[in-house]
Amino acid sequence: MHTKRDVVIFDFGGVLIDWNPRYLYRKLFGDDEQAMETFLAEVTTPEWNLQQDAGRSWDEAVRLLTAEHPTKAELIAAYQHRWEETLGGAIDDSLHILRELKEAGHPLYGLTNWSHETFPFARERFGFLTLFDGIVVSGEEGMIKPDPKLYQTLLERYDIDPTRAVFIDDNKVNVDAAEALGIHGIHFHTSRQLRAELIGLGFLPA
Repeated sequence: MHTKRDVVIFDFGGVLIDWNPRYLYRKLFGDDEQAMETFLAEVTTPEWNLQQDAGRSWDEAVRLLTAEHPTKAELIAAYQHRWEETLGGAIDDSLHILRELKEAGHPLYGLTNWSHETFPFARERFGFLTLFDGIVVSGEEGMIKPDPKLYQTLLERYDIDPTRAVFIDDNKVNVDAAEALGIHGIHFHTSRQLRAELIGLGFLPA
């Protein structure tokens, strides 16, 4: 018997929230865009940041990285102490979709790779996070997407049937991990594309 999908699970960064360390570091590097890009690629790398999403403390992260790059100490410390400045605004077109899904009665959940130390800033800033019926934050669980155990944590905690759910993420690897568990994956590119796919699945009216 075919089960109708009606549950929507959202990633946050890049789908609903515009997050980018460049918002902070453009202030620190001024017009030297190349120096900023080199710093972000070779010092405060995405892989380094992801370890905070997996539960490592920011104090430890900054200490270890500063030991490797002592001449960049102030720039590294800024990532922690001025982290709020890496946040842009909500992605408005995606937020409209979220509100439409809520009004249509769809259960909404969040599954995000995010540091447990910085997620409270997002909760305070983005009131729409209260629309969710439940949120699992990687940093609070000590594991990150695409680890299937993190998805299972969400499914079990909120008693979600994966065959009733869709998962939206801007990272294809994370989408693939969800699909391996029986969740329908949507690889997010644009809000328009997301709306079209949700209409096709019957979540939103045409």
